[in-house]
Amino acid sequence: MTYYSVLNVTPNSEEWIPNYIPTASQLVAKHGGKYLSRTLTHEQLEGAEAPAGVRVIIEWPSKEAATSFMNDPDYAPYLKMRTDGSSSEHFLMLGQDDMAQ
Repeated sequence: MTYYSVLNVTPNSEEWIPNYIPTASQLVAKHGGKYLSRTLTHEQLEGAEAPAGVRVIIEWPSKEAATSFMNDPDYAPYLKMRTDGSSSEHFLMLGQDDMAQ
């Protein structure tokens, strides 16, 4: 079953970004993930203000693929870069419609 990572990332420094992006991209692909969106161009249409510098959506072939990426020892130093260098929220969602009738 398909899963999606949805991230809101607001950098508090940009020093880590040039090193992070190439390796994170390679590791996402290694685990079967595909970036659907990684953009600075977004606007909030509803709800309490929730600003973010970058919005990211990654498609995964399974939950295991997503968690394998997050737990990959090769990703650990890059995850630390991102979490130390930004305010980030990462949601993992099952690609299904629980509200369909």
